[in-house]
Amino acid sequence: MASVKDVARLAGVSFMTVSRALNTPEKVNQETLAKVLQAVETLGYVPSLSARKIRGGASRGKTIGVFALDTATTPFAVEMLLSMERTAREHGWNIFILNVFEVPPSQQTIDLMLSHQPDGIIFSAMQLRTVEIPAGLRSLPLVLSNCVSLEPGVACYVPDDADGQYQAVRHALKRGYRRPLCINLPQASLAWQPRQLGLCRALAEAGISVADVPQYSLSQDDAYQETLSVLETQLRESQEGPAFDLLICGNDRIALVAYQYLLSRGLRIPNQVAVLGYDNMIGVAELFYPPLSTVQLPYYEMGRRSVQYIIECRNEPGIQRVECPVVERESC
Repeated sequence: MASVKDVARLAGVSFMTVSRALNTPEKVNQETLAKVLQAVETLGYVPSLSARKIRGGASRGKTIGVFALDTATTPFAVEMLLSMERTAREHGWNIFILNVFEVPPSQQTIDLMLSHQPDGIIFSAMQLRTVEIPAGLRSLPLVLSNCVSLEPGVACYVPDDADGQYQAVRHALKRGYRRPLCINLPQASLAWQPRQLGLCRALAEAGISVADVPQYSLSQDDAYQETLSVLETQLRESQEGPAFDLLICGNDRIALVAYQYLLSRGLRIPNQVAVLGYDNMIGVAELFYPPLSTVQLPYYEMGRRSVQYIIECRNEPGIQRVECPVVERESC
């Protein structure tokens, strides 16, 4: 990473001149300022904001740096960042959030994060995924929220999808539904396997053979139109109403597509077909008619625990699974 001395050398000025150009540019003549700024851009130099605070005599509070992988740009996972900030403030700490659009982050992004001299690092993601942690960040306390590391021993807080799916399906089967149909996430999704384990456990307890349950997995994350094809095929093959009485959806967006199709065919929810979602999309799931029964992805709790891990110097290596509560509404 380039230093102030590197900038001064390239610009042909003194260390103090570079410092003045960056901190009080109005006190530097335009020609010199242009040389310094050109050197900064050429070298990709990132000023240390923490060092500025120290030189200015201000005390520096404890800071957690957060790499936000799609987390800050989607409404579904914003609760994770809110909980991080609230938890940090409760303990007198600060949060610095940096949006990331590639994994691993570029060196320039890493340098920008390190310029704030964080006391710990959190990687957060909207969708459960595997991330690569750059070596330059491993010297700091590190924790992952809604993502897992390629390296063993890294603390990761992730949804307990196996138990969440188990509890939701178990709840539905106890209501008397016995002929489920599943439209799942893509098999490449990290959530697919644990949710299958939860589904199989609930079915086994209810005396239903997994082999007797039709299951379809989307080809990719946004292939929601495939839901229509699955439902159309299922209804076409049955002459006496739907052969399924419970539709288990891999997420609330699949459920939204299914709702539109089922209602357009004159089917009543939940009287003829119950629908079960997953995610509890903020501001959306409760707007279904009837309101959608679903499973809460624990964004808030994952964010809270991640911050506590850094602040409290917790020793919780490996994957830590966070409860996914069932949200009971009228669709099931």
